[in-house]
Amino acid sequence: MALPDSRHAAPTPGLGTVVELLRPGSFVRLHNQPADLPPFQLIQCRGGRCWVRQQAWGTLVQWEVAHQHLTSAAA
Repeated sequence: MALPDSRHAAPTPGLGTVVELLRPGSFVRLHNQPADLPPFQLIQCRGGRCWVRQQAWGTLVQWEVAHQHLTSAAA
């Protein structure tokens, strides 16, 4: 029984997607974030979802955002 040649396999949708490494405590921006809104602080990321907050919100208020909608804020 011959195995299929993987060099000719059709690409699987969703595989090979590279996401930016975002570390907890770092500052991030939304892809469509207005320039006058300060960056968000990243709390954590799990399973493609990230929790962020604005420093002015306090520590108990967080917002859940898809990882793909975030990018690290330039220093």
